[in-house]
Amino acid sequence: MTDGLVPGTTAGFIGLGRMGRPMVERLTEAGYLVQGYDSSESAVDALRQRGGFSPMESIARTADGAAAVILMLPDSGVVTDVVVDGGLLAAMTPGSVLLDMGSSDPRQTRTLATKAADVGVTFIDAPVSGGVSGAVAGTLTVMVGGEPDGFARVQPLLSVLGSRVLHCGPVGAGHAVKALNNLLSATHLLVTSEAMEAARRFGLDPATVLDIINTSSGRSGSTENKWPNYILPGTYDSGFGLRLMLKDMRTALDVARSVEAPHELSRRAVELWSDAAEALDPGADHTEIVRWLRHSAQLAGAESASNSTSSKD
Repeated sequence: MTDGLVPGTTAGFIGLGRMGRPMVERLTEAGYLVQGYDSSESAVDALRQRGGFSPMESIARTADGAAAVILMLPDSGVVTDVVVDGGLLAAMTPGSVLLDMGSSDPRQTRTLATKAADVGVTFIDAPVSGGVSGAVAGTLTVMVGGEPDGFARVQPLLSVLGSRVLHCGPVGAGHAVKALNNLLSATHLLVTSEAMEAARRFGLDPATVLDIINTSSGRSGSTENKWPNYILPGTYDSGFGLRLMLKDMRTALDVARSVEAPHELSRRAVELWSDAAEALDPGADHTEIVRWLRHSAQLAGAESASNSTSSKD
């Protein structure tokens, strides 16, 4: 087995945004040498003066002398553009590792893994859960897909980024688990928001209701984190976009359909989140699903009142 990716290793990093930046900061603090690239000059500038970080002028240059290249990109389409069309894979050294840590389609991940294997590069999918705060604190959950030897090799590096680094199965498994997790998370949030709106209209105090639920069987990440930290204060700034959540939900639904698993509730949840995406601003945070829910209810109530008045006339 090839040596593990331990501190002192040179690693490329592409995608220096909200998640990528704190991940690079943690890697350099741990002693990794990171050579990074982002299409946004401001994202690069935010890290330019950091010790252990070297800005690269192109995608391909991130692979120069690197034992691994990490991708933190929004979807499989962008990943393919970078890896294939952007020349990254062609520039990588045989024996190196390519880690896709974003939320990609597991089927496309397997296609790229085959292309990588053809040139002697190991492809590992390692998406994360925990958001920007988890990236800053190094408490992410990392879901890894790949062969056991590949997992053992990347585990030291991933352990710098996450407090739980879990091997899910062969390549693509990590991305499948991440999509299914986000489908659950989104569905939890929507039904939690419906329940909380019902509580509010019944005259209950939302904070009190949440406090009770969080020591009862209805608790979830939505009641313990999203509602008290981003929705009740009205900040709606979790750092994860609504459209990114919807993209992951659709990926999970496609996975369910591909294996002929039951998916009726999942399908309906995707439809409702799709309606919200069309109604809200393109950059809306995923916690703003609550704003859409309330607005939709107001519109429905107004329409019902109008119809009632018309029928009396």
